[in-house]
Amino acid sequence: MADPLEALFTVLREYPGLVTAYSGGADSALLAWAAHEVHGPRALAITAVSASLPARERAGARDFARRYGLRQVEVCTDELDRAEYRANGADRCAHCKSALMAALVPIAEAAGVPVALGTNLDDLGDHRPGQRAAAERGARFPLVDAGFTKDDVRETSRQLGLRTWDKPAAACLASRVPYGTAVTLGVLESVAVAEAALHRLGFRQLRVRHYGDLARVELEAADMPAALDQREDIVRVVQEAGYRYVTLDLEGFRSGNLNGALQGRSS
Repeated sequence: MADPLEALFTVLREYPGLVTAYSGGADSALLAWAAHEVHGPRALAITAVSASLPARERAGARDFARRYGLRQVEVCTDELDRAEYRANGADRCAHCKSALMAALVPIAEAAGVPVALGTNLDDLGDHRPGQRAAAERGARFPLVDAGFTKDDVRETSRQLGLRTWDKPAAACLASRVPYGTAVTLGVLESVAVAEAALHRLGFRQLRVRHYGDLARVELEAADMPAALDQREDIVRVVQEAGYRYVTLDLEGFRSGNLNGALQGRSS
């Protein structure tokens, strides 16, 4: 553990302090924790609150911050007010990150510190226009600079005893909507309600992909037998969220799989 963690501390010591874009996921939680260890009161974890942030994730971010003594604040972001974001083109994430940076940069500038995102090396290979938009606004990527992969984040967090070490990946709710389908408050609420209900049924890693009145549920392959056993409950709770048809994706959970449509693959 000492080597990757010390590499991260070394990167963070180059800054006078840090504003971390903090969602409460494994990456941003480790970064916010490390920034707090290095900079104390000069480290601030900021959670962007909007309709695309599941209530479960917001609550988890608050709980983690309280448990580990992080300075955390919440700010509202306006991505849903932006027509380009709602249009949900291939550059949707760029408009989201622009809204995020518009909220965080003034706070960071007032404190004389940079803004950092919890991007790791594995994130660099996917379709991530948001990273480019954030970098153009001056965002830093300490985990990348310290050489962290996703596995490094999880293993370091495990050895530190951070409870986020095995936290399931949780992208924003808009990532459940195929490119070209408008992102609206109603769509995000339907996805949020359906996923929250499935979590209550005991499923941990999941996505509800939105296709109009059809929901495509992605679960871990190991959860497929349980899903079939609870088929009636799954159909009921997803339909209560506003969907007419409920399907189970036999390929199982794949983070970011809607990006396949950008290369002409099935999504």
